[in-house]
Amino acid sequence: MVRANWAFDGASGSIAAARHFATGFVTQLRDRHGIAVARDVVGAVQLVVSELVTNAFKYAPGPALLDLEFDELILQITVADSSPVLPIAKASEPGRVGQHGLEIVMALCGGFDVQRDTVGKRIRVRLPLPSVA
Repeated sequence: MVRANWAFDGASGSIAAARHFATGFVTQLRDRHGIAVARDVVGAVQLVVSELVTNAFKYAPGPALLDLEFDELILQITVADSSPVLPIAKASEPGRVGQHGLEIVMALCGGFDVQRDTVGKRIRVRLPLPSVA
C-alpha cells in the first residue's frame, strides 16, 4: 500500500495545488514503485481531485484534507472537510448550468461513499488504475 495526504487551507491556488499533489502521487507510483499507470488515468485523477476539493472549499468553511491511497490497482481518494452536510448527487440534466461535479466524479469512479466524521464529513471514491499493457 502507498499512501499520502495533504491538508489544504482553501487559499487561492489550493485546488491547483491539490491537482498537482495528486499528479505527483501517481507519478511516484510509477517512478518509485514501478507501477505502470495508463496516461489517460492521470487526467481522470486530476479531474476527480479537482471536483472533490472544489466542492469542499465551496460548501465547507475551513481547511480540507486530501488522502490518496493505492492498493491492488485501486486508487482511493478521500476528501475530508468541516461541513456535516452530506452531498446529494443530482440526476443528469443536460440543460443545467453548473453543479455537475459529483455527477462527473461518480461517472469516473468505481465506488463512492460519504460518511459524517467527528468534525464534518469524508467523501471517498475508488478509481481503478489499469496498468499499461
